[in-house]
Amino acid sequence: MLRYTLMRLGIFAGCLVVVWGAVYSGIFPRGFGNSNGLWVLLLAMVLSAPISWVALRKERDRASVRIVTRVDRMKANLDANRSQEDVADDAARAQGGATASN
Repeated sequence: MLRYTLMRLGIFAGCLVVVWGAVYSGIFPRGFGNSNGLWVLLLAMVLSAPISWVALRKERDRASVRIVTRVDRMKANLDANRSQEDVADDAARAQGGATASN
């Protein structure tokens, strides 16, 4: 997941540089008053989102498979722990019941 995040940040940084250059060269319009920095950030986000969606599809799928595998392993561990607790509880009740009937 870290790799995907870093790749996504790299695409955003690239778009930020391109948009900044385009705004200051006059290709894109400047923001109103002091909002030029916010305007550049907004344009970079809008441009980087679809690029990331298309360019990082395989990496996103790989990351989701890893996450699903990790979640399934955690669920299996929780189920194993529950069954161990149930066996121990049943044994304790059986031993307590045998002691009470004597």
